Amino acid sequence: MSAYDRLTARFARIGALGEAAGMLHWDASAMMPPGGGAARGEQLAALAGLRHDLLVSPEVSLDLGEATAPGAWEDANLALMRHAHLRATALPTALVEAVERANSACEKVWRNAKASADFAMVRPHLAEVVRLQREVAQGLGEALRMAPYDALMDGYQRGVTAADVEPVFDAYESWLAEALPRAEAIQARRGAALPLPGPFPVAAQRDLCRAMAQVVGLDFNHARLDESLHPFCGGTPTDVRITTFYDEANVAKALLGVLHETGHAMYERGLPEAFARQPVGEAAGMAAHESQSLIVEMQACRSDAFLDFLGTRLQASFGGDPAPYAAANLGKLWRRVERGFIRVDADEMTYPAHVILRFRLERAMIEGRLEVAELPEAWNAGLQKSLGITPPNDALGCLQDIHWHDGAFGYFPSYTLGAMAAAQLMAALRRAEPELDAQLARGEMARMMGWLRGHVHSQGARLGLQDLLRAATGKPLDPADFTAHLTARYLTD
Repeated sequence: MSAYDRLTARFARIGALGEAAGMLHWDASAMMPPGGGAARGEQLAALAGLRHDLLVSPEVSLDLGEATAPGAWEDANLALMRHAHLRATALPTALVEAVERANSACEKVWRNAKASADFAMVRPHLAEVVRLQREVAQGLGEALRMAPYDALMDGYQRGVTAADVEPVFDAYESWLAEALPRAEAIQARRGAALPLPGPFPVAAQRDLCRAMAQVVGLDFNHARLDESLHPFCGGTPTDVRITTFYDEANVAKALLGVLHETGHAMYERGLPEAFARQPVGEAAGMAAHESQSLIVEMQACRSDAFLDFLGTRLQASFGGDPAPYAAANLGKLWRRVERGFIRVDADEMTYPAHVILRFRLERAMIEGRLEVAELPEAWNAGLQKSLGITPPNDALGCLQDIHWHDGAFGYFPSYTLGAMAAAQLMAALRRAEPELDAQLARGEMARMMGWLRGHVHSQGARLGLQDLLRAATGKPLDPADFTAHLTARYLTD
């Protein structure tokens, strides 16, 4: 075997261990009883240690020095292998395992702290997570020749730094300060929406959610739909696991959540099979991943055209007066701008404000400019400044997200970068498919998903976010496409 072939064999094993860890994470959220948390933390730590040991092994180091790639895809794979090896060698195995244990312990306490709106309960655990993340960021930063926070961002979306993100976020904040009051005024003139009649039995919701995932293109021979407190997409490209949460008083929560997670699932299903379990066969990063969930949910499925189709399916599933299920009324319900406390419930115009707040706070924590004990006050002040509201308790404030309590620092910018990329991709898709609205109105998404599979999914991690967008749309990330989309949807009478 050549050095490159030996590396692909070793990275296939590393990839399989990662898939196993992913399944354990899915199980912890969807199936595991509460008493399994401590053992699950040890299991995940052991898998993380094994993966790390393989990545830093002398054999991998030697083969990386000798390997040559036989083609362009293999060359990209080799470059990503070297990058993964460099990140791994920056961290001792003991630290990697300590991080997994601390994350698992903190997440378990966070669930109770959030339910009780008691930040003090989780504060010491989060402080330990932050202490370890600072150590990780320092080690990675030195190895990668990056600022510590940039090194954490690199783990979620390579090639994007805080210096790239900050001016984009600053410009959006300025735009939002002027646009949000205008959107609220236009919305008020349009009048109130009719409420959907309800109740919505869980069994009927489950059937509808599954059917709509299939409309998007999800093959349930390679996917499952289960329940969890927080919807997410996990699993592997051939065994995708999506979850949602059913509320008999609110069908939108589960339905729109499933459409969002199906966008993620379709990306996983479309990754290049020839490079399964190889770095180049993975997604291009979390901003790229978010673009795929949002182009399905926000760009396509909340469009007037698709709402016309979806409304008939809702009325067929739940009956009653058809008027509330009209596309115009669903648009009023599901495209409503509102200043709120909760990120996951935010509309697409105010959502970036929630992300920008988290970006600034997590960066300050990693850089040592903000201590965990100061987080609630800093959070409340930041939300008041950006949206003019202050949460009444920490459950509606700094305790609402799992990310930091599970060690995910540097992730949040990907959400808004993904929303901007989704708008840019949709603009290019509409140029390629002039009849897209007519297709969506019939519930036909095959041509849309085929375009995305060719331009995004099948490209794996061969290209970084900017090059992926250049190849698909003809330009790097351009936030103007996002504000143009918001202007057309929310700022036009």
